[in-house]
Amino acid sequence: MTRDAWLLFAARAVRMSGYGALGVILVLYLTSAGLDAGQVGLLLTLTLVGDTLISLWLTTHADRIGRRQTLVIGALLMAAAGMVFAAAPSLAVGSTLFLVLLVAATIGVLSPSGAEVGPFLPIEQSSLTEVTPSGRRTGIYAWYNLTGSVATAVGALVAGLVVGGLRAAGWTEIDAYRVILVSYAIRGLVLIAIVRSVSQAIEVPPVDTSVARTLGLHKSRGVVARLASLFALDAFGGGLIVQSLLAFWFHTRFGLPEAALGAIFFGANILAAISALAAARIARRIGLINTMVFTHLPSNVLLMLVPLMPTVELAILVLLARFSISQMDVPARQSYTVSIVDPDERSAAAGITGVARTTGAALSPLIAAPLFAVPGLASVPFFLAGGLKILYDLALWRAFRARRPPEESTT
Repeated sequence: MTRDAWLLFAARAVRMSGYGALGVILVLYLTSAGLDAGQVGLLLTLTLVGDTLISLWLTTHADRIGRRQTLVIGALLMAAAGMVFAAAPSLAVGSTLFLVLLVAATIGVLSPSGAEVGPFLPIEQSSLTEVTPSGRRTGIYAWYNLTGSVATAVGALVAGLVVGGLRAAGWTEIDAYRVILVSYAIRGLVLIAIVRSVSQAIEVPPVDTSVARTLGLHKSRGVVARLASLFALDAFGGGLIVQSLLAFWFHTRFGLPEAALGAIFFGANILAAISALAAARIARRIGLINTMVFTHLPSNVLLMLVPLMPTVELAILVLLARFSISQMDVPARQSYTVSIVDPDERSAAAGITGVARTTGAALSPLIAAPLFAVPGLASVPFFLAGGLKILYDLALWRAFRARRPPEESTT
């Protein structure tokens, strides 16, 4: 890989470690600060809504204002959101606290799920494409996702250990959680330094302004719209069982402490990383679309089995089995999206499909959080998520199985 590619990998590692840490403690932090289940669900939803709107504007303008500059803006929003969330409970209470957090969540960049949010992923994908041969793109994306998954896992593990250690030392719950939020903000500042070191090579040549565009797209508007609608369905299903809500479910149903939660999601994200790494080899044999669909279906069945397990050990085992195959579709999906559009549409295509996923996931916590808060309904989000994601798999295969990317069409 080039120096620029290594820097982009480093940026992803720093960012995803913060997302992983936040995914373990965010819901616990909000409830400790006095928010009820409905407020938590609304806050998580509007966090994703804000990320969606900001990401849509930034990614569809990134090739005109500059990819590096856009990444710096995103990093600033990440740092600002972390600092406001950390400070708000000391400065406000009640409805004022909720309003402050709501504004920060909507404008800033926060990840309630432990997964990628904000403008970073589509811009980094497009940037990697500029410095990577097309034949190696899916493999590079697989390692890029491996980096993110390992970083997420480490972030989750460290967050659990730090919170557990601070509480053992006599810290209150909310102060221990606040340390993780401050570290999240610091990661945003580190991210700025990394991005500013990336060279001009990741930028796209000047865009032809004489071509009529819609959200940065011209020839590929139709196909990107179809992909975006399907990705939104998949993300809506996944948003029903985001990491922070899964952590809450294990905590309330089985009484697991924060250190144990961190260890679970460390293992889960490591397994997800390994599964993503296998995607390139599978895609070379059966194609990108088939890889996306036929590795995703069994993971969704396993997801629906998690709440049916009678013991915590079996529930963890099934969850880990699900994570061991759940991410094989990700590098294939990313590679497929940028491969079927023109180079000057890649940031926009990746951004729009990414925003569609964020939009799909944005409504889910509003539905899922109240369900998880009721013991008799806490299993429902698992069944809804698995069913909707299976529907997505079948619809995607039917709509795109005949549309192959250029590198597959020539083999």
